[in-house]
Amino acid sequence: MDFNTILSLVGPSTLQTLAMVFVSTVFSVILGLPLGILLCVTDPASGIMPKPVLYQVLTRIVNALRSFPFMILMILLFPLSRFIVGSSIGTVATMVPLSIAAAPFVARIIETSLKEVDLGVVQAARAMGSTNFQIIVKVLLPEALPSLVSGITLTIINLIGYSAMAGVIGGGGLGDLAIRYGYQRNQPLVMIPAVIIILILVEVIQLIGSKISNNLLARR
Repeated sequence: MDFNTILSLVGPSTLQTLAMVFVSTVFSVILGLPLGILLCVTDPASGIMPKPVLYQVLTRIVNALRSFPFMILMILLFPLSRFIVGSSIGTVATMVPLSIAAAPFVARIIETSLKEVDLGVVQAARAMGSTNFQIIVKVLLPEALPSLVSGITLTIINLIGYSAMAGVIGGGGLGDLAIRYGYQRNQPLVMIPAVIIILILVEVIQLIGSKISNNLLARR
């Protein structure tokens, strides 16, 4: 297989992986952000709106979703993917299970980051008459932003790994390319570039995420 052929295969697969990861990150944050905030503020031990029953329900749901291996979850969500996008395989269909798999992970990251905010800052805002909503929006989220960026970076890296695993069952992207050509057709000249690109993506995203997080910390 010549270089042009390899490039014609790797190029589109890289774009598919980037699309899957970007869209899944956006939707996982949309799903996980409110859930993580609720977990933080309703915690009976340290929340600003303690609700033990609601917290226990939410934490059990998050734990249950996080305990599912991604491959099994993806198969279980085939009907949902088919309902939403009209297919259970391919790049677009894979975005559904990727988003749902990452959402509870994002929720825990957000919960943990918000709980790291100094209680003294929260108490000071409360003493100044801030409402719960104002404390969340103007105190907790801004103060936790560097930690949140680090957590989202970790989420993106995990999604890259999930997207590669999705290739086992026709999920598209670099994982699918590596399995179909590198493994099933025994063409390592296709598998090796796919693996290298995945490693480069992880490294670049980690560097960017760390840089943004450090800049946010330096501005405090």
